[in-house]
Amino acid sequence: MANAAAPTAAVPTLAPPLEQIRHLAEELRLLIPGVRVGEALETTKEFHPETFWRRLNEAAVNVSREATTLTEVFSHLPLPSPQETQRFCEQVRAAIKAMIAVYYSLPKNQGITLRKLVRSTTLDIVDGMAQLMDVLVMTPTQSSENNDLISYNSVWTACQQVPQIPRDNKAAALSMLTKNVDFVKDAHEEMEQAVEECDPYCGLLNDTEDNSDNHGDEEDDGLGYPNNRDLYWSEEDQELIIPCLALVRASKACLKKIRISVAENGKKDQVAQLDDIVDISDEISPSVDDLALSIYPPMCHLTVRINSAKLVSVLKKALEITKASHVTPQPEDSWIPLLINAIDHCMNRIKELTQNELELFPFAEKMKPSFILEESSQARVPIPNPVDIDLYPCCHPEDEVSALPKLNLHF
Repeated sequence: MANAAAPTAAVPTLAPPLEQIRHLAEELRLLIPGVRVGEALETTKEFHPETFWRRLNEAAVNVSREATTLTEVFSHLPLPSPQETQRFCEQVRAAIKAMIAVYYSLPKNQGITLRKLVRSTTLDIVDGMAQLMDVLVMTPTQSSENNDLISYNSVWTACQQVPQIPRDNKAAALSMLTKNVDFVKDAHEEMEQAVEECDPYCGLLNDTEDNSDNHGDEEDDGLGYPNNRDLYWSEEDQELIIPCLALVRASKACLKKIRISVAENGKKDQVAQLDDIVDISDEISPSVDDLALSIYPPMCHLTVRINSAKLVSVLKKALEITKASHVTPQPEDSWIPLLINAIDHCMNRIKELTQNELELFPFAEKMKPSFILEESSQARVPIPNPVDIDLYPCCHPEDEVSALPKLNLHF
């Protein structure tokens, strides 16, 4: 008994190739939440930007190479053996974790905005690789000209974005501000197009109108057949749209001027102030979208008023933060008070046009935030006469224009 040979340790059995790929995809997706909320690694070492960007580029190139290899070996028969698949998976896992580790080495003092851009690209790479795994599992041994190459291309595209990331927080701030300007510009153009064509839904409901002859008049107001109130603006609606458009135009002008101030006066070492400007500016585009959506019929005037007030609050906060920062060396710079005055006049006109609706629903007074119901505590800035600034299209009725100052901001 004593001389009996000890039992041989059991060798773990490797999962089939596609099963290993599936498990790796799940493992990569589990990394994503941690990257989203992960903090920079604490270190006493001095940060060297050149070293960081070189390592990040090398990590992206390595991930792209592993994606190419994986696509090639799984796009034809025979599939790799379980042992070979394990080696491929380990290489992919190591490449992704190296990419994440480089991102974590970017300290906060280099700027939150810059870290967000690097994080976003890192997440795109991780998610793109996981998508590639899914396709390889679902459509194995298919030609690389099909879906697997499409998903691989998304990984490659994300890796190719790494050299395009701004290299400092000021450049990152300008990149984000430019995107926000473009978003608001698109929203404003869509609103103007809908108003000019007097077709809120730009012909999307033509099929319904073409089939209306097949139904009686009594059915037009039934379920599935919206009436005119649901499809078109009333005269009151069109009247309210005018200051709403002006407010969106002021939002675009506000973002443009903030971007110009950052470009001309922003300092790379003032990362905290640049981050604050970007953070509040990021709220403008979603607020514009909320207002733009609320003007489509059937329009609820109270909703328009609330969304307008939310946008005004964000705009004023953005201007206050910009004014107090280093990008505005002369706080008395005339463009800030002019924009604040224009914003106030837009909101006052919206309040006038929605006051009747507010009186019909007194409970709304208690439901809405205080900044919607109360006048701004900020002192009104006088505008010199005559005023040559016009936020309102020249095609508007004279009675509308006369009720509001003409503020023409061409920035």
